[in-house]
Amino acid sequence: MDLGHKHRDIQAGGARAAVFGISDGLVSNVALILGVAAADPSAGTVRLAGLAGLVGGAFSMAAGEYVSMRAQSELMEHELEIERKALAAQPEDERRELAAIYEERGLEPDLAAELSVKMMRTPEVALETHAREELGFDPGNTGNPFQAAASSFVMFAIGALIPLLPWFFVSGTPAILWTVALGAVSAFSVGAALAHFTGRSWLWSAGRQLLISAVAAGVTYTIGHVIGHTG
Repeated sequence: MDLGHKHRDIQAGGARAAVFGISDGLVSNVALILGVAAADPSAGTVRLAGLAGLVGGAFSMAAGEYVSMRAQSELMEHELEIERKALAAQPEDERRELAAIYEERGLEPDLAAELSVKMMRTPEVALETHAREELGFDPGNTGNPFQAAASSFVMFAIGALIPLLPWFFVSGTPAILWTVALGAVSAFSVGAALAHFTGRSWLWSAGRQLLISAVAAGVTYTIGHVIGHTG
């Protein structure tokens, strides 16, 4: 009988970017499309606004993810290099530091000292151990900026395209109703899917995502309607 349990990789940049990308694309473009449509322009104007929101938002999300992940990766590499030099220059001080960490976690002093000696025997193991225990990250998993950027771009574009699709086929009130329906179903589905990663109730997660989308869409629609029918 398998008594083990599995943990999801919550540090994976690509997965995180995908989840946030499709959610942001959906919420932002539903709000943008309904805000513009509320002013009663032509279908072409709504399509143009939706496409601009899709392209601009996708590039913005990708650039933001790339810069964020690159900065995080460079910071981790910098800290690893500092630790690597310290291990080479002051191995005994680093061993005592590691032993002290083990003692703080409840090991007896003798056992902590013995374990620290074993961990320091191989330079690669020593660096990995110090990175995990002292710096708090896995040196083999510093993130992939390109993967995060690409994932964010594609998923944002998909999320932003869904509410825009009706405007390629219909216009006016029917298009608005289709945008609302597709946006609501998609928001609910994205929220339910997000529960797979968070472990939360799928109904609670889906309801939260739907509420956020509804508030954003409602506010922008109201603003668009007021501005479009004033003066």
